[in-house]
Amino acid sequence: MRKISVWPIGVLWLVTLTPRTRAETPDYSAPQLLGAQYTFIDQHQDPLRSPYSGPLSLKGAGDTARSHTFGAYFGMALPWHLQFYFDAEMFKGEAVSNGTGLGAGPNGDVVHAGAANLGKRAYVARHYLRYLLPLGDETRDVEAGQGQLAGKEAVRHLEFKLGKFAVGDDFDKNRYANSVRSQFFNAGLVNNGAWDYAADTRGYTNGAMLAYAAPAWMLRYGLFQMPAYANGQTLEWPLARARGEQLELSLQPDKDSWALRLLGYRNVARMGIYRDAIASAQVTGSTPDIRADDRDGRHKHGCAANFELPLADDGETGIFARAGWNDGRTESFAYVEVDRTQSVGAQISGAHWGRGSDRLAVAFIRNGLSNDHRDYLALGGSGFLLGDGGLRYASETVFEAYYRFHVVDHLDLSPDLEFVRNPGYNRDRGPTRFVGLRAHLEL
Repeated sequence: MRKISVWPIGVLWLVTLTPRTRAETPDYSAPQLLGAQYTFIDQHQDPLRSPYSGPLSLKGAGDTARSHTFGAYFGMALPWHLQFYFDAEMFKGEAVSNGTGLGAGPNGDVVHAGAANLGKRAYVARHYLRYLLPLGDETRDVEAGQGQLAGKEAVRHLEFKLGKFAVGDDFDKNRYANSVRSQFFNAGLVNNGAWDYAADTRGYTNGAMLAYAAPAWMLRYGLFQMPAYANGQTLEWPLARARGEQLELSLQPDKDSWALRLLGYRNVARMGIYRDAIASAQVTGSTPDIRADDRDGRHKHGCAANFELPLADDGETGIFARAGWNDGRTESFAYVEVDRTQSVGAQISGAHWGRGSDRLAVAFIRNGLSNDHRDYLALGGSGFLLGDGGLRYASETVFEAYYRFHVVDHLDLSPDLEFVRNPGYNRDRGPTRFVGLRAHLEL
């Protein structure tokens, strides 16, 4: 095994390689390469019944697209319990139907369509400081990984993060449904679809997170910049004008036991109100446009619950569930177009058929919209993911199953199937099926 040490000098990074064994204690006097990954997803969308379509509909004739994501993740220990993290990523490729047409997209690893030109170059995904203050003598071992230096950490502690990172790095975590690169593909299973958390188009933002951790529970609070417009890359400033706030209580008696997470959030941003956009359109006889109604100081709030229960195989076999709600009064702004959601699923370890590193998982999602949101779409309005030009409303339901086949060390292949009824909440369209194959290389 090799240790990679990186010293920043101005804007340059000088990299040196020195051998070490697994038994050696890591040297944190310089930045460490905590991991790197490459994920390739090839996904095909079947043709679907499509008597009419709009600017953001799934393509009626079907579609095939491929996406590639690359990432390298660094961390560094500093004096006074401080740590610094820096992640670089790159995205290439596309999503089927340009990533639109569903409340929650079938490939959560793909940036949403319709943003300003993001380019296909490498970018800085995260750069933040983490401060960990021990509040007791009891410690636990933690392994090195993305956003985590290896070593010992106090079980009872205060944690503070400041900088650029993803809100989902700390909130709405779930052992069985939290990563499109190793688990489910659908964005509604990566995070709670009704949680419209602050993020730019790529999924990152600037902000702060404060947490108090006890042996059986944790309380987190986060304050983050909101995008300047729905699915936008530019972030608003100052926080007095626009911000996303979330508070989450996590209950987990033991690290390998059941876990329950309860989250509430409130966004303030330059958003439109569906009912006001409809009223303006009725006066002028035009199609409602939520963006034309954008005003500073608008609010959205919601809540979410997240449960996981390990059953066997050291927790690698287990079940999970999520439920979420938001007021659905103001426009969907940053994540997906979902106002209500329920999901359930299960993961089974391959140890039951002699493949201990393999995983089989299945899940079901039911997404819904508020009355105001569905009326807006029915009159021909468009959001940032939805817009069929009309709507005969029904809940959007998704069934997903994948098998993660461990090929060799560091490499997994995962065939995936998603079956969707009422895509875009429209009973006039669909159903359709998405068939995908993922290759994931992680070091």
